[in-house]
Amino acid sequence: MLRNLFSPLFFVLCSLCLGVSQPVVAAKAEPVAAVATAPASDRLNINSADAAAFQHGMVGIGEAKARAIVQYREENGPFSSVDDLLEVKGIGVKTLEKNRDRLSIE
Repeated sequence: MLRNLFSPLFFVLCSLCLGVSQPVVAAKAEPVAAVATAPASDRLNINSADAAAFQHGMVGIGEAKARAIVQYREENGPFSSVDDLLEVKGIGVKTLEKNRDRLSIE
């Protein structure tokens, strides 16, 4: 318990001794999620990709879901936005968000 009381006090005293105008406060570091953003030219075109391209170019997409994307596109026409992938059975918001920066419609 004493350790918990003296830790903030130590930081305040050190900052006063060093002439810092605002006390230094220890903060718990929050993890930062790295998001890979592919250049536009390297993105997977969801209107022309085949099942193999979906399977290899997207995170969390296996053979069955890749085929489902192609089948949906063949039955319903081209996608008008990347968000249209949510209409494909088995593609949810989390999967789309993991892959959004990898995809294009052009």
